[in-house]
Amino acid sequence: MILNVSYNNKSITRKIENEVGKPFTLKERWAIGGIGSPRLIITETSLEINNLLILDNNRDTCNIELRPKGIIVRFRSLLETFALIIPFYKLTLYKGESSVYSIYRDNYFIKVASDTKAVQKFFKKLLAYKADNAPTSLEDL
Repeated sequence: MILNVSYNNKSITRKIENEVGKPFTLKERWAIGGIGSPRLIITETSLEINNLLILDNNRDTCNIELRPKGIIVRFRSLLETFALIIPFYKLTLYKGESSVYSIYRDNYFIKVASDTKAVQKFFKKLLAYKADNAPTSLEDL
């Protein structure tokens, strides 16, 4: 789901917390080694997100915040901040080309360039956290 998170609205905050959980505490952030990604350059998006991004002429960038039950992908357009809320059970990550990661949720997707070591390190951390906190699958029983 894409939400406008430019303003502090309790109903939107509640929706986000229901989907991906409350933010990590400071102690948990230290233990994980940080919960935010570096600035990611957007190379391609789904139609709904692209319609928001083409409204201004700025370079399309986003960042990812790790939450206990998912991630939040934030991007800006026309002085507004939008968030794509993705719980782990709907998150699909692909590394197609050599330097492009694709982030999918249902019919939404964002492809970002992974040209630095910091970006690759963040995605490894994200995949490890998702694997460690996934519910037990039937094959494991």
